[in-house]
Amino acid sequence: MDTESPSDSAERFKLYDELELQEFQDKFVIKSHQSPNHGFWISRVDGNINSLDGDAVSESPTKTSTIYGVVGTIRLVVGTYAIVITSRKEVGSFLGFPVYRLMSMRVLACNEALKFSTSQEKRDEEYFLTLLKMVESMPGLYYSYETDITLNLQRRSKLVEGWMSKPLWKQADPRYVWNKHLMEELIEFKLDRFILPLVQGSFQTAELKLKDSCAKLTLISRRCTRRLGTRMWRRGANFEGDTANFIETEQLLETEDFSFSFLQVRGSVPLLWEQIVDLSYKPHLRVISHEQTPNIVERHFHDLSQRYGEILAVDLTDKQHGEEGQLSAAYAAEMQNQQNVRYVPFDFHFHCGNSNYDGMKILYDQISEDFEKQRYFMIDRKGDILEEQKGIIRANCIDSLDRTNVTQCYMAQKALNLQLQRIGVLTCSECISMFDKENGKFRILWAEQGDEISQEYAGTNALKGDLVRYGKKTLAGLIKDGISAVSRYYLNNFHDGIRQDALDLISGHYTVRRNAPSPFQRNSFEPLSKNVTLQYLPVASALIIGSLTATSFTLHQAGRNTQQYVSSVICAGITAGIMAIVKANGRQFCSRPRLCGLL
Repeated sequence: MDTESPSDSAERFKLYDELELQEFQDKFVIKSHQSPNHGFWISRVDGNINSLDGDAVSESPTKTSTIYGVVGTIRLVVGTYAIVITSRKEVGSFLGFPVYRLMSMRVLACNEALKFSTSQEKRDEEYFLTLLKMVESMPGLYYSYETDITLNLQRRSKLVEGWMSKPLWKQADPRYVWNKHLMEELIEFKLDRFILPLVQGSFQTAELKLKDSCAKLTLISRRCTRRLGTRMWRRGANFEGDTANFIETEQLLETEDFSFSFLQVRGSVPLLWEQIVDLSYKPHLRVISHEQTPNIVERHFHDLSQRYGEILAVDLTDKQHGEEGQLSAAYAAEMQNQQNVRYVPFDFHFHCGNSNYDGMKILYDQISEDFEKQRYFMIDRKGDILEEQKGIIRANCIDSLDRTNVTQCYMAQKALNLQLQRIGVLTCSECISMFDKENGKFRILWAEQGDEISQEYAGTNALKGDLVRYGKKTLAGLIKDGISAVSRYYLNNFHDGIRQDALDLISGHYTVRRNAPSPFQRNSFEPLSKNVTLQYLPVASALIIGSLTATSFTLHQAGRNTQQYVSSVICAGITAGIMAIVKANGRQFCSRPRLCGLL
């Protein structure tokens, strides 16, 4: 009996890269351009999915358009919604296969039954749909039609024979599949060639030319979905040991004869802690004392060691000042019980300040022996493994963004030097920093990656980007950092609560239950308000601005008579009182998530 070869099987599961979307009064039809008989349709009445089964549709659609993939489906209170890719951009290749960035999405509403719903159901559905619409602008989503980009090169090289012939969604590491929850219904209906795993993170690539040798450098970051969220609303770890802003970053170097992979990870301090926004520029940081904390830390590092080997935990938090110092001390205390993890505290601000990139050498000198022992992964063109990475550096600061990105860039440059020296492109006394143009390309990759993953977590570009790009601060960089800092303040206080709800909804951390009591009634708020901020912030702002204006006016007139002076004092007192009330109730004026708790 003939058997199917792996290459035949892989071709059979290659995803359709262009689809036709046909819109009818009662359904949406999605089918392949290449194979028009392959597809499915979704009822606009009840949201049920049905296979085309080769049946021709007799009537003409009201609209036909080209789409580039199906992100998934989700059922809300009444309707079902499908999310499709409406535009894409090819950004490079991963191990020879094209990689695309998702540029825009569209939500298709299959909710005709909504007209028969109760008023409460309609209000709930409106809020959930508002969250779903936010998904259309989610940044940093990447995918490939031909290969799985969730697995790093070392893991891929160790997979059992035949793994790559499985459907793409079965190959993928679920912890890095951003739309895992949204794919469930497509998986149920065995629509394998339409199921497109997305990775949120960053994908950057550049061609290097060193002396007479050419190489391709790729930087891919994969965001874990287990504790997905925004900067202030997802801090620390959950009880399972999953941390916020956990990202695996792989630096790939490909030459004609060899391929190298160097991995690093970042993630929030793996303790229970929170930092609730309250209109303060730097909200109060609280470490939560809990009897489960040692187990949480143990679970986190056990999971890392199972996947990566020996762990070098580099803590970049400020050891000397305030609440950040208290968090660092709590982390250090817990790490004393981790026998198989080396914990290295490094006060980034003390050693590097805002502009001393060379201060990273102090850290490197502390960890160089472990770093060089961990090595990197190396494979030749035949697929023979020549070197394995035996461990990993896990770095963190408070947000695991700015200081962390500078540190990871420095370590990645050290690894790149070792790899290029290994194959003779560089001599033992040479390093990539001696080649200005190519070193500039390397730095740009890391700077743009830092900006992208910061956009996903904090909503702005990374701070300290100039340290990565140029190794020093510039005036333009200082101005950009100032703008980003103010933007972070605004987004964290007045926008991220609803964004957190959107992430909890699409990731499945919150599941809409039909025919259940409204979650908004239980929590004593109405979804139509969307945010208490929208109700009270303009009022508070108007009162403060009005009081300040009245105070300024009366002060200007105060010199004319005693009555005006008394009015000035009264206005100033009222202004101070209003500001004190707003400050004391700061949390009530901030955007807060409503669907899930902090842990």
